[in-house]
Amino acid sequence: MKITATCHCGAIEIQAELTSDLISAARCDCSFCRRRQAANVSAHWASLRVLEGQETIRCYSFGTHTAEHYFCSICGIYTHHRRRSDPTQVGINLYCIEGALPADYEPLAWVDGINHPTDQ
Repeated sequence: MKITATCHCGAIEIQAELTSDLISAARCDCSFCRRRQAANVSAHWASLRVLEGQETIRCYSFGTHTAEHYFCSICGIYTHHRRRSDPTQVGINLYCIEGALPADYEPLAWVDGINHPTDQ
């Protein structure tokens, strides 16, 4: 399933091929994601295309610096992130996907980001 996602101000527009349906959207409870609370869906990193706004994309990384969280430098909205659990995957913010109505996918699943396998 090919999706297009944008930040709030429209400066960033990305496109990706999802690895599963929107119904697979989930939230993560790691120290960063639980503060952000944006559910996301998976795509292969190689399928991600920045259609607009490459110059406005900023990246935040912490801890092991494996996960990379991308957001708009104008409106501050998180659009996507490279996954720590699998850096060949990207999580796309469900709330940024054109035509997606997040309430349609409640209750959303939760992913255990607190007890990450690489922290053991």
